[in-house]
Amino acid sequence: MLITNARLRHREGLHQLHLENGRIARIVQQGPDAPTAAPAFGPEHLDAGGNLVVPPFVEPHIHLDATLTAGEPRWNMSGTLFEGIECWGERKATITAEDTRARAHKTIRALAAHGIQHVRTHVDVTDPDLTALKAMLEVREQSAHLIDLQIVAFPQEGIESFRNGRELMEEAIGLGADVVGGIPHFEYTRDQGVSSVKFLMDLAERSGCLVDVHCDETDDPHSRFLEVLAEEARSRGMGSRVTASHTTAMGSYDNAYCAKLFRLLGHSGISFVSCPTESIHLQGRFDSFPKRRGVTRVNELLEAGMNVCFGQDSIVDPWYPLGNGNILRVLEAGLHICHMLGYRNLQNALDLVTDNSAKALALGERYGIEEGRPANLLILSADSDYEMIRSQGLALYSIRHGKVLMQRQMAQVQLAGD
Repeated sequence: MLITNARLRHREGLHQLHLENGRIARIVQQGPDAPTAAPAFGPEHLDAGGNLVVPPFVEPHIHLDATLTAGEPRWNMSGTLFEGIECWGERKATITAEDTRARAHKTIRALAAHGIQHVRTHVDVTDPDLTALKAMLEVREQSAHLIDLQIVAFPQEGIESFRNGRELMEEAIGLGADVVGGIPHFEYTRDQGVSSVKFLMDLAERSGCLVDVHCDETDDPHSRFLEVLAEEARSRGMGSRVTASHTTAMGSYDNAYCAKLFRLLGHSGISFVSCPTESIHLQGRFDSFPKRRGVTRVNELLEAGMNVCFGQDSIVDPWYPLGNGNILRVLEAGLHICHMLGYRNLQNALDLVTDNSAKALALGERYGIEEGRPANLLILSADSDYEMIRSQGLALYSIRHGKVLMQRQMAQVQLAGD
């Protein structure tokens, strides 16, 4: 396949991409005399039209086992994280493997339709039968033509607080989960939260797995498990394998504590996932006014040189009643919510759903627009990060293993008198 008139981020001019045998064989800069229109169209020759060509979008944090269950058996009327967990506990009692697979596949198709090819899903393993996990392991294989799926063994109701929580975590990793999860702020006591972090890090170190912990997803300024996770990662030399998700309590920490915390975070080398649309909905629920935004310090972490990315978290589930698989919707909202509409932020906005996310998922050389890497890429509807945000752009083509996986026609509008 040949792609012409491609604009690549952080590179001057237009380029041609030659895709062969599922790899990016060559990237050639087009000279000033090169034709601006493709001489032929078809499945083996695409004209990017001067628009951006980027690696696929990445979904670093979603719950595919809970997707499309909002209102079953009841709605989360308070809008809090904790009532969402209660609602999910009631729905979880009725799940089957078939039900889980069907909802996951439907959601994966929605993600793929928006240019996402790499997904990390958290799957609840606080279930003695591990029904959802076993179903998701099947989904991982069945959906490989659409996405690469990482599965997190996620203890929704706690590791120490849930009966046989440790054993279920170990069983989940033994069955084939890729990532060790945790939720220390939901354990009954601080001591249990600390103990759960040490246990999950031990498990990850023994198994060689990655780590992704739901950490301090609360407005409580005294919830400080991030420092525990970061120090465990630093002292074990595991920072590149560890992600802290949410960390919304950081939005309530005072600046004096954060000054000390950021020093540790920088030394730890861990990554962060923020889910801004979910956090702005769930957090701040215990405030009247002033009302906190309930999001982590995204821009400050980035300015300090740390790796941060955005995730959708939920699609029509007990925690969030909306969502359609479009990660760019979350990106635009997140830039607003996190006060990131400045010039530099807008010039590099796509980092938050591409390169930064790939780093958090430890994709390495399996990702990126470089010669020799997999021919997985997108042709977008605009020529810059800024214009993608301003125009609410979309992926026009998603190419996977060198073949067109998805293509989209943008809506055409004609006003009277045109």
